[in-house]
Amino acid sequence: MKIGNYEVFSIETGRFGLDGGAMFGVVPKTLWSKKIPSDPYNRINLASRTLLIFYKDRKILVDVGCGHKFSEKQQEIYNVDYSKYSLKNSLSKFDLETTDITDVILTHFHFDHAGGATQYKDKHLEPTFPLASYFTQKSQWERALNPSEKDRGSYHREDIEPFQNSSQLNVLDGASELFPGLDLLISDGHTTGLEMVRIQDGSTTLFFCGDLMPTASHLPLPYLMGFDVYPLTTVEEKRAYLKQACQEDWLIALQHDPNYEAIRIRQGEKHYEISESINL
Repeated sequence: MKIGNYEVFSIETGRFGLDGGAMFGVVPKTLWSKKIPSDPYNRINLASRTLLIFYKDRKILVDVGCGHKFSEKQQEIYNVDYSKYSLKNSLSKFDLETTDITDVILTHFHFDHAGGATQYKDKHLEPTFPLASYFTQKSQWERALNPSEKDRGSYHREDIEPFQNSSQLNVLDGASELFPGLDLLISDGHTTGLEMVRIQDGSTTLFFCGDLMPTASHLPLPYLMGFDVYPLTTVEEKRAYLKQACQEDWLIALQHDPNYEAIRIRQGEKHYEISESINL
């Protein structure tokens, strides 16, 4: 998709599974299972998408998936599947290698978003993209270094340690225009300092909302993840951003929906509904 000086593509880094109850919080399984069915272990199938953005001489990634550092036990727990998609294969379709990536925007440091930011090379951990600048928020970086008992399992040491004292990591403090027409917007409900990406050119707006709304099934305001650290904050953030997205006809890129890459929404009788589905 062309938006101003940007070319934007949604690419997949793999598939994985998380507990459906955890993904929908207090919403009963009798309701959420009508939208996304679960397997015998109560896991739902989730995409792990990232944005690949071309801007002038820059090649930008927004999030990088789970990566390939999981043990066999972890791969089994999270039902990780690279049989159809992987970040390396997705990049190769654009004739890109890890050394071609200039910028990596990490929405946050949960393992399914930042795991691919680092890799093992000769048993040594290092950034996957050696020439890239990585961007995160100050409040998120502080949380990644000192998570609470509630979210400690979402942060993996191997994803974080290589960036301590690294010149590749750029720690930002608040919403900003990272590049002309590309804004970083902040959400604090799912986790503190989650940075979302908005790209606009005056006629089209693309909103990569990350875990503010991971799937289209989370369109109703009360449909929140049990992972959210501040769920009532998530409700108010969804209320504000979805209202604006509906009124201004934003295209919402969905990171984890197994079926929809991006949607536009309209106000339904009870909650927002999909008005259009688009592949980027």
